[in-house]
Amino acid sequence: MKIDFVSDVSCPWCAIGLRNLETALERIGPDLKVDLHFQPFELNPNMGPEGQDIAEHLGEKYGLSPEQLAQNSENIRARGESVGFTFSMGARRRIYNTFDAHRLLHWAEGEGRQHELKQALFKAYFTDGQDPSDTALLVGVAGEVGLDAARAQQVLDSGEFADEVRQQERFYQQQGIHAVPAVIIDDRHLIQGGQPAEVFEQALRQIAAAKD
Repeated sequence: MKIDFVSDVSCPWCAIGLRNLETALERIGPDLKVDLHFQPFELNPNMGPEGQDIAEHLGEKYGLSPEQLAQNSENIRARGESVGFTFSMGARRRIYNTFDAHRLLHWAEGEGRQHELKQALFKAYFTDGQDPSDTALLVGVAGEVGLDAARAQQVLDSGEFADEVRQQERFYQQQGIHAVPAVIIDDRHLIQGGQPAEVFEQALRQIAAAKD
């Protein structure tokens, strides 16, 4: 079974959705052979290199009041806690451009470490409060998950895989994906949003049964 997980490194519901998808796959067990791919989606493709204060950004983008922002942050923190993921909701959080992170993830797929890198980038940004647009951070995280740090540095310095990432982003937008996470199974079945593990499990079992 092929699963394309379309997401952004700076999307909290993507981190939650991935945890729940992983839980669903664990519950189903090894009889279901899964080929998991992480596909790029940028929530803020025009974000400058300095980033932006998260409260300011969400207020501008969605018109949320400070009270709504606080409630939204608490909802995310609680949902993360329920699936074993820690969101550090500090007052000085910022949102950053994630294009280089997607280039690195594209490279990591060919190296067999894409899943590990994706998990590590979620942790670096949401739990540790680090900047996923920072080259030194990206190289360090790549090395931590077993990738060649020197090669990661080369990828980031050269602009390598930029065209491939842009092409993938356009493809999914053209397929009608305008919000993430979007989980696409066998290029046919779409599960939208950071669904509970039970929803993923039921859908995966049904799709698998229909193929038998």
